[in-house]
Amino acid sequence: MQKGAWAELAVPGAEFSCKVTPRARRRSITRDGSMIKISVTTPAEDGKATAAVTEALAHALGVAKSRLTLLRGAISRDKVFRLD
Repeated sequence: MQKGAWAELAVPGAEFSCKVTPRARRRSITRDGSMIKISVTTPAEDGKATAAVTEALAHALGVAKSRLTLLRGAISRDKVFRLD
């Protein structure tokens, strides 16, 4: 995906609900209404998958990954991020 492809969603204070699939065959990020589905190739251990998801979402939004805050789902497949 091209960096900043979803730049129109990058509004400060916006929350993003994500459904995560760790250990996928390939990385992908898709939007289904208000739900964002993110597949990462990294395993879900020691926060590696969460870090990869944060990076993928930031890339799609065209923002720095430090601007995304994980609100819920640190050890869950369902995560909610807020753009600061």
